[in-house]
Amino acid sequence: MKKYNKAFKFRILPTKAQEILIHKTFGSTRLIYNMFLDKRIKLYESEKKSTAYNAQAKELTSLKKELEFLKEVDSMSLQITLKNLDKAFQGFFKKITKYPKFKSKRNTKKSYSTNNVNNVIRIENGRLKFPKLKCLKIKLHRLVPNTHKIKLATISCEPNGAYYVSLLTEFQLDIKPVPNDNNIIGLDYFSKELFVSSENQRGHAPKFYNKYHDKLAKEQRILARRTKGSNNWYKQKLKVGILHSKIKNSRADYLHKLSKKLIDKYNAICIEDLDLKSIKIKNLAKHTFDNAWGMFVLMLEYKSIFSGKQVIKIDRYYPSSKTCSSCSSVKSTLKLDEKIYSCNCGLSIDRDLNASYNILS
Repeated sequence: MKKYNKAFKFRILPTKAQEILIHKTFGSTRLIYNMFLDKRIKLYESEKKSTAYNAQAKELTSLKKELEFLKEVDSMSLQITLKNLDKAFQGFFKKITKYPKFKSKRNTKKSYSTNNVNNVIRIENGRLKFPKLKCLKIKLHRLVPNTHKIKLATISCEPNGAYYVSLLTEFQLDIKPVPNDNNIIGLDYFSKELFVSSENQRGHAPKFYNKYHDKLAKEQRILARRTKGSNNWYKQKLKVGILHSKIKNSRADYLHKLSKKLIDKYNAICIEDLDLKSIKIKNLAKHTFDNAWGMFVLMLEYKSIFSGKQVIKIDRYYPSSKTCSSCSSVKSTLKLDEKIYSCNCGLSIDRDLNASYNILS
């Protein structure tokens, strides 16, 4: 039996009193992050020394005696904030991330996390029990299985004012892969339609960014004319943030449904291992961003694990588009505007369909 993690995200409907406490926690965690980040910076500038989580956790205990309002919020959320700060520095020292920045209270999205200690976070009678907030109204659009143990919970507030909770769970599962010698499909990435399959299916991904492009451009032009830092600037920034959230959520919803459909239908899915960062052609890069191919692949991969299916990536440098799926000859060049693949053997076929055959084989 192997351990796995899975997150469940639900909409929550807090009362006014709970909203106030949630925003107090947002503010307190931001204060702790900024305060201890400032201490780290000053310590390094003055003594060329660095500190770590354990030392700062001791300082936090004494700080609560000075700042009484810190006792009103969940203490675990403050400790996790310090751990996140420490992780940010570790990532910087390993050259994985950029230098940690101070958090602004004007950020359009706010969140805080807390650990589930002694089962204080649980779902009972259709309600969510949560530290300090006691009992939260929650929209349970799906059940969290009894075999899943809640490890961590994150409460967030989107730019549109909606509140969500993400429950990170841990569970054990003995996955037995299904026979994959049949019912296999190959997917070739196609920027305009997400993919073309070896069964000549098309992804037909809606261009959500393109759909809201004109409206988003208009709101961003208004934002550019506002005085940065003014109340009107922050109000307009919120409008832009709401539009971005709508695009993101619509895209994620579509990709979740499409990936689930493919995983349920096929035993194995063969795809390209694309280097998305190398796509620098203006129009292709825009389509790739709008398709969210990378997100789609991640969804296929983790859903395949839980279903006992397989996602197989072919070699990144395999010339799937230049290779003839009939005689296996390889063209030296193939221009982007060549939509039909023509070979000396007599094959004439859609280039993306040809590539999907090669990926499958």
